[in-house]
Amino acid sequence: MAPVLGFFLLLGLCGDTVSDGSPPSTNSFDGLEFEFPPTNYETEDSYEAGPIGILFQMVRIFLHTVQPHAFPEDIIRKILQKKFDLSKDYDKIIYYEIGIITCAALGLLFIILMPLVGFFFSVCRCCNKCGGEMHQRQKKNGTFLRKYFAVSLLVICIFISVGITYGFVASHHMRTHLRKTQKLAESNFNDLRTLLNTTPGQIDYVLDQYTITKAKAFSDLDNVKLLLGGSIYEKLRPRVVPALDNVKAMADAIRETKEALVMVNSVLMDMKQSSAHLSANLSDIQKDLAQSLKDPACRVPSAATTCDHINSSLSYLDVSVDFSQLPPLDKQIANITDVLQTNLSGLIQEGYRSFNDIPETVESKTTNVISDIKRTLNSIGSEITNISKKIPVQDKLSNFIHYINNTEDYVHRYLPTLEEYDSYRWLGCLVVCCLLTLMVIFYCLGLLCGTLGYDRKATPTRRGCVSNTGGIFLMVGVGFSFLFCWLLMTIVVLTFVVGGNVEKLVCESYQNKKLFQVLDTPYLLNENWKYYLSGMMFDKPDVNLTFEQVYSDCTENKGIYATLRLENIYNISKHLNFQERMGNINSNFETTDIRIENVVLLDEAGRKNLMDFSSSGVDRIDYNAFMNATSKHPTKVNLLSFAADLDIKANHLPQGDLKQSLKRNAQTLRTIHRIRIIPLEKSMTTVYQTMRGLQYKNSGLGVKVANVIFFLNTAQDFLKNHTSMITAEESKKFATMILGYIEHYLQWVRIAITEQVAACKPVATALDSAVDVFLCGYIVDPMNLFWFGLGKATVFLLPAIIFAVKLAKYYRRMDSEDVYDDGLETIPMEKVAVTHHTNWVA
Repeated sequence: MAPVLGFFLLLGLCGDTVSDGSPPSTNSFDGLEFEFPPTNYETEDSYEAGPIGILFQMVRIFLHTVQPHAFPEDIIRKILQKKFDLSKDYDKIIYYEIGIITCAALGLLFIILMPLVGFFFSVCRCCNKCGGEMHQRQKKNGTFLRKYFAVSLLVICIFISVGITYGFVASHHMRTHLRKTQKLAESNFNDLRTLLNTTPGQIDYVLDQYTITKAKAFSDLDNVKLLLGGSIYEKLRPRVVPALDNVKAMADAIRETKEALVMVNSVLMDMKQSSAHLSANLSDIQKDLAQSLKDPACRVPSAATTCDHINSSLSYLDVSVDFSQLPPLDKQIANITDVLQTNLSGLIQEGYRSFNDIPETVESKTTNVISDIKRTLNSIGSEITNISKKIPVQDKLSNFIHYINNTEDYVHRYLPTLEEYDSYRWLGCLVVCCLLTLMVIFYCLGLLCGTLGYDRKATPTRRGCVSNTGGIFLMVGVGFSFLFCWLLMTIVVLTFVVGGNVEKLVCESYQNKKLFQVLDTPYLLNENWKYYLSGMMFDKPDVNLTFEQVYSDCTENKGIYATLRLENIYNISKHLNFQERMGNINSNFETTDIRIENVVLLDEAGRKNLMDFSSSGVDRIDYNAFMNATSKHPTKVNLLSFAADLDIKANHLPQGDLKQSLKRNAQTLRTIHRIRIIPLEKSMTTVYQTMRGLQYKNSGLGVKVANVIFFLNTAQDFLKNHTSMITAEESKKFATMILGYIEHYLQWVRIAITEQVAACKPVATALDSAVDVFLCGYIVDPMNLFWFGLGKATVFLLPAIIFAVKLAKYYRRMDSEDVYDDGLETIPMEKVAVTHHTNWVA
């Protein structure tokens, strides 16, 4: 697997592996939006160990405590430069490795001493020493010691079991995750080929977006009538259109005034005729009533008063207004008719049309310059298309295709061997853990049988079979511990030295980037190159391109162009610089003579027409006289009220000709009101309202016309003096908008090529897969946890042996025992058995 790791390291540092797909980037400008196509990758860019990670972290804390020294950069540099002399620099290695050396020395001491101690212990017990004599002396605190030894051994067994569990978990973790190595490698190879295959398409996609940009620019150029001409029109409109609207309103006022005057004049003639007829009708009724009141019935005292009242009110039966006093309006109508001989509305429409033709004028004036701009944009597009063939990103990536194929073949060839060797390792770890488990089982069986079978009333020579079996199990556990603990510690020391150094020198230095910093030492890997990467890739060793920078940029998912500083080979910004041509586009608009001439809002005939209207005399009409006359009631008395009063008074008279005459005249008055008064009132109301409206409109007519002409002249002067400036400003804005599309696209191209094309976050992921995941996560972390758990269990075997030997005395059946007399505190021990058993169970 060393070539595989080396390949991933070199490939990652050179910047061309892959990982998770980078998110799409978008960039929009005034409706022009670019979206970089995303690339989907298989390999995950993060690795989580899961709950077991807490155990791995615990081991790392232990290693940091044992080995707190910083990464030995100087030693590594000397080794890489082949300047390391062990005879001179051994003290630095000892200083750095002092913690691991001390632990390894203690382990070697354990390996050497434990077999010797076990040998002498067994010989000593065979000589009935070291607890080998099958005789137990009675002590007052014997019960306490037995419980103390049992509890202590149980606790130690628990600690040993925890260590064994660590070993089982670590071995299983390594086995299950190493089986994922092939999938991990294949996903990285697939992602790498995805990068190689998609990068040319990404470059072409970025450059092809110019088509969209050019189409947008062409669309705006073709729509210059609305965009440029319309903007000029909108700038002028607030000052011009209101002036035209005022003139149009005045033209409408002239026409409406004539119509109103003609209508009033006609209605006034009708009113005069109606008033004359009404006066004649009322006079006839007045005469008829006066004749009727001469009837003899009026001389009767009861009717005399009524007749006198009627006679005194006859004077009210008359008209209240003499419309013949109102002057005719023929002169004013004639004057306005003369004014209307000139088609002022048509002249105004000509002014509107002249002003509204500004966009068409702009379009016709810019035809040639727009054609030149389109040719310039087409030529820029041709050069941008050629850029894709010069960008070295694809060339740098394609150099690694044979490495990919060779490494993939190597992985497929040797990965089955790795899995086979891992099966042997797993089997060996299983045997070691089972061996430790067997020792714990013996101790636990000893505790179980001894505790359950122990009889406090039984003497040491009369202990039961179960209790004796518990003691034998304990001694068997002691024997197995002495036989195999040195072998277990040998495995612990070897894996500790290897795993601890790999963790500190490789895994930890990789995570804190100390390893990259060492590799970035100037003139380290090549004494003639200051920076190895730039010298290898560009043959320019002075370019500041470092391993740490490449790895960091790839971690941030930057593009290969920026990561590898490819501007030293091909400067994309320089080749995308079209400032000269874009400046020509701007100057073309600035030099284009877009003259907007002959915009006449109203000619002299129209202005004269307005002045004629102001002198037509409509403002000098006696509107108050008309309104006063038409605001009164047509008659001095309300005819309906007068007729009702006649009916009431007639009802008080006796039957006769007088009463019938009064009734008849009352009905005639009602008929006159319906036929004469109601139409006359309507006509009077119409005249009143019309004259009031005319008075309001034509009040200060001369001033109004003067104001209209003043604003019209101001608008005309504004067009004459400011149109050129506004046209130049809007032309500049329009050119800036067109150039903005191109500049926006070129800016996006620079960002996309340098930061998004072949985004190399997968580089860091592949390198992490090789070092952080495969080496450290799949191998080193579980290996360190294995020796940590195995070492913990092995070290606790030492106190377990001591407590097991001590506790066995309280469980095994003795050959002899102390005898006590009830009346004495103690008496000398006497032998109750002459045969001594010297056998001991290992």
